[in-house]
Amino acid sequence: MPVLRESGRPMTQSGFEPARPGAKPEAPAPRLRKAERRERILFELKLRPHVRISELAESFNVSTETVRRDFDALADDGLVARAHGGASAAAPGHYPGLDERAHARVRERERIGRRAAALVQEGETLMVDSGSTTIQFARALALRGTPCTVITNSIPVAMTLAQGTQQVILCPGEYQPAESAVTGTDTLDYLGRYYVDRCVIGASGLTAEGPSETVPGFAAIKRLMLARAARRHLLIDAEKYGRRGLNVVGRPDEFDSVVVDCAPETDLHRALTAGGVEIVLAD
Repeated sequence: MPVLRESGRPMTQSGFEPARPGAKPEAPAPRLRKAERRERILFELKLRPHVRISELAESFNVSTETVRRDFDALADDGLVARAHGGASAAAPGHYPGLDERAHARVRERERIGRRAAALVQEGETLMVDSGSTTIQFARALALRGTPCTVITNSIPVAMTLAQGTQQVILCPGEYQPAESAVTGTDTLDYLGRYYVDRCVIGASGLTAEGPSETVPGFAAIKRLMLARAARRHLLIDAEKYGRRGLNVVGRPDEFDSVVVDCAPETDLHRALTAGGVEIVLAD
């Protein structure tokens, strides 16, 4: 026998009120863009220690596989810790080291590196910072055989270019094992001795306010490289659109170009073009 609510309308055995005759079904929630979904995931993890794939897939009106890819991407960047059936907040202070980052989105980074290497002219001087994408740039530049002089704080960048026709100057500084790079006041003082034709840097994230950096000490090096270069290039893949690191690197209008694997969406695209930044798409 049906149970009656105070309103007198019957309830089903499960306790849910049946739909009214002729009532329209609820419209599904509008689908969020990829960057919006991932920001929502991080926000949810601020409110509770664990989120489940199935719950978020229903909330976002997407497949569980889509949410799983979101989790994988966030985990690759050290922003969440994967758990069975879901994810938890990353341990405080955790950020993936260079080796971890270098194994993510390799094809996209290779494309960006090749396109950026094509910008370098014979005989130029460059500053190149440490990062997984700038390593791909160094590999492409070495393969092209463009004679130039490169100043870097990255040991992998220096070792890669030493195999080619480039002259390499490695900065002094405090060694960071997780990044295979040097940072600190000695590094900054050394970079301040030079002016170069170009600087080529990466970043942890890019928003309409500009690029930002998570690794301690890296933002200061990037800012100094920008100040000492006649032309400034940011290499960044689309997974980092909309992300903010702890430290601001600079404004969008401080760059001559951003070399990317995929064109940014409306707000970011508008901010870059308004600042006179050329968006260079990798082949």
